[in-house]
Amino acid sequence: MSVADARAPQRFATIIVVGGGCYGGYYVRQLDRAVKAGAIVAGSIVVVDRDPDCAVAKTLSADGSSLATTLEVAEWRNYFESYLTKAANLPDRCANDAIVPSPLMPHLMAEWLVNRAKDRWPNRVVRTTTIDSPLAVRWQRDGMDGTHYVSFADWMCPINCIEPRMCPETRDVRDWSLPPTIDAFAREHGMHSAVMHCRHRAYGVGMFETAEVVAADAVIRDAGDRGNAEVIIGTASHCHGALTRLVVE
Repeated sequence: MSVADARAPQRFATIIVVGGGCYGGYYVRQLDRAVKAGAIVAGSIVVVDRDPDCAVAKTLSADGSSLATTLEVAEWRNYFESYLTKAANLPDRCANDAIVPSPLMPHLMAEWLVNRAKDRWPNRVVRTTTIDSPLAVRWQRDGMDGTHYVSFADWMCPINCIEPRMCPETRDVRDWSLPPTIDAFAREHGMHSAVMHCRHRAYGVGMFETAEVVAADAVIRDAGDRGNAEVIIGTASHCHGALTRLVVE
């Protein structure tokens, strides 16, 4: 790869930002900086928030933005039910889209994948259950909704940490990454894994491609079509993640 190729901008059709509050506003500003710097090319930005007067809405009319940014006023679950179903049915239309998650959102991707499995197999038992065995991470905890949260940090990380190779907290090489850790855990326990990897892309913004959610749906479909199956659904960065254990009987 030449130097010119290495510096080529990352290209997206639509980037969907979950939430139009303080986090969403930060991500939109940083994406605008990335576009102006030539690090990212995006056809449009869609910010999803149920509040028409959210923080992002109040700044959309400001001058100087390099992005075609719109606010989609909707509940997150309703929006992704429609959007991800379209992406699964017409993958070429959303092939270059990406999703910027919010640190405080529920496990939205897993919720859609579980509901998708229930719709696919209405005459089978499709349920979620707890993750009984611990993963090889420093910190983990079950949420009230059954989501299993995991982290390689037992300290407080800055919300805008880009998870560099040299960890700012340990001041040493970061030798961990959650997606392969989740894959290994699933294999060890006879389960499949479907992980969406939230990677830092530019200027402090992490995202995963919509195609990764569609691929996770295919993993679940293929596993369930072969018989009884268990799948660990994960949305994870290198350091932090949310997991849901799906059972198809």
